[in-house]
Amino acid sequence: MLRPKGPDQMAFDSIEHVMERCAQYGYVMHRTLATTVYLATRLRTPLFLEGEPGVGKTELAKVMALGLGAELIRLQCHEGLDIATAVYEWNYPRQMLEIRLQEARGIERTHIGESIFSPSFLLERPLLKAIRIAPPRRALLLIDEVDRSDEEFEAYLLELLSDFQISIPEIGTVKAVEPPLVVLTSNRTRALHDALKRRCLYHWIDYPDFSRETAIVRARVPCLRSVPRSWSRHPSPIRREGAARTRP
Repeated sequence: MLRPKGPDQMAFDSIEHVMERCAQYGYVMHRTLATTVYLATRLRTPLFLEGEPGVGKTELAKVMALGLGAELIRLQCHEGLDIATAVYEWNYPRQMLEIRLQEARGIERTHIGESIFSPSFLLERPLLKAIRIAPPRRALLLIDEVDRSDEEFEAYLLELLSDFQISIPEIGTVKAVEPPLVVLTSNRTRALHDALKRRCLYHWIDYPDFSRETAIVRARVPCLRSVPRSWSRHPSPIRREGAARTRP
């Protein structure tokens, strides 16, 4: 696992610092979650967030990027996600134009097209873009709803999360100068492979209790002085029933 060298600007100073910085952007969290976030940034280990839809997994990644001053790069997973969408794609129209231009310049036939598989003809997708960002720029890679992707793509992530490198056959291996922070989210629509989870710090985000839900509403709607207790009573039984089927 790669470790940051020197003073780490992509980490929070303390658990309290995590809670304070996130609260500045309207995200109220429990101390146990703040501890996991702190360790993930300090150890530069991918953070795996799992929980029911709507509990704040994606929002946490956005707030972390804001709190750390990092560029948020988001990959929204879905069924059938492939390398061309997630990693890279060759700019075929530009490659064809380059071949035409080389023919017009009178370049020897055997040398036409030798340069079309170079980085200048590469279209970066979220994973490659996050890998190629170098200091002073900083990146937080959000791989959202990874459980919606296929098992083949899940296996592809193993190289990225272990060595922070991507293999491109025509060029070689692209390795991160400074590994990005990585946050993966899952709604647990399917079980993910243990090999992927072993590369991450795991945290299950549950529905908030009434006191924290009140704090969230007040943070989002500052003009609201009080929150009626009945607001949280009605969804609670429904939440518990749904969560009982998926919670580990």
